[in-house]
Amino acid sequence: MTVRNVLRMGDPRLQQLAEPVSDFGTEALRRLLEDMRDTMRATNGAGLAAPQIGVPLRVVIFGFKHNARYPDAGEVPETVLINPQITPVGDVIEEGWEGCLSLPGLRGCVPRFSQISYTGRDETGALIARTVGGFHARVVQHECDHLDGILYPMRMRDMRKFGFTSELFPEREVPEE
Repeated sequence: MTVRNVLRMGDPRLQQLAEPVSDFGTEALRRLLEDMRDTMRATNGAGLAAPQIGVPLRVVIFGFKHNARYPDAGEVPETVLINPQITPVGDVIEEGWEGCLSLPGLRGCVPRFSQISYTGRDETGALIARTVGGFHARVVQHECDHLDGILYPMRMRDMRKFGFTSELFPEREVPEE
């Protein structure tokens, strides 16, 4: 089990554009995905992008049956998504609370498309194509933003809806990121 350090907002590596993966099924990719899974589980994350652990590749993982950090969210299938492409389905945008392992202890209200289609590859290079909505769509958009050097506060419209989880939700016991 290798739990990697998660880079925090302010680290210039989080602002870089990630490079596409060209070789699938390699030992290096397998190790990266194993480290990402171990790190995501250890930090109770809903998802993780390779740039968050200092690897500038277009690789994200996400998914959970239940996540204590998002107790109201439904199940999201565990997914490896490499070289993803996102297309909005319709123009409905919803605001929702997000946190990020790179901004521990903070939450913000972020506008996202409510439905998207996404494509990409799994670790073997097989095509993945899904149309999703709700929290699943939010997680995919959040993680894929990391591949373009975007952190969720950059998407926020109202900075009054940004702060420490414990201050924003004092009645709720939500684990810190």
